[in-house]
Amino acid sequence: MSTITPDQVLNQLKKKASPRVQNSLEAVFTICKEQQERGLNDFSYSTIARLGKGRGVPAAQSIRNKTGESYRTLIESFNSSTKDQPKPARNTSKGKMHAWIDELEDPVVKLQANILYAQKKEAERLLNEIVPINQVIEVFDNVDVSVASIKLTELERSALEYLISSEFLRRHQLEVGKNGSIVSSDTQKSFFRVATIDAIKKALKNL
Repeated sequence: MSTITPDQVLNQLKKKASPRVQNSLEAVFTICKEQQERGLNDFSYSTIARLGKGRGVPAAQSIRNKTGESYRTLIESFNSSTKDQPKPARNTSKGKMHAWIDELEDPVVKLQANILYAQKKEAERLLNEIVPINQVIEVFDNVDVSVASIKLTELERSALEYLISSEFLRRHQLEVGKNGSIVSSDTQKSFFRVATIDAIKKALKNL
């Protein structure tokens, strides 16, 4: 599987951007490239914004906002390429259901699909850790310590809520399918399997 390079992502993003955004993308690319050449793996929005202050890089909050999606995609391309270097075989197998991701030609769309896939796998891992199969969770009025220890943190709760939010579905061109599944809006291919939404809602309600 060929690796999507930050240069490819930059070129694709610039094709759809205004001249002002193109300049900002170039600035973000330069800062990320400098980080990469230093051997540093810190590509957080706050770090890139701080290093690029006065050099055309948007503020960290602007990168996090809805309009900053192109900047986030570009930064993630550096993050992904750095992570892939020591572990080249990590994402070589997605199974037949998600093999179409590796066949995408547009590097930006391919990168975003891989990001979504990674989020999906992380959500599944989190759900399995929270509620293992066949585990019975008993809730007592006096809140036993063993029960409290598996409660969702605010960050975990926020992550699960976002996965079933209308914003997440709209941004990634997904929609609710049959029996609690989430499917691609255009191809209707399953992205989150049946009962995923039900499982997430149950976790949010009980943990």
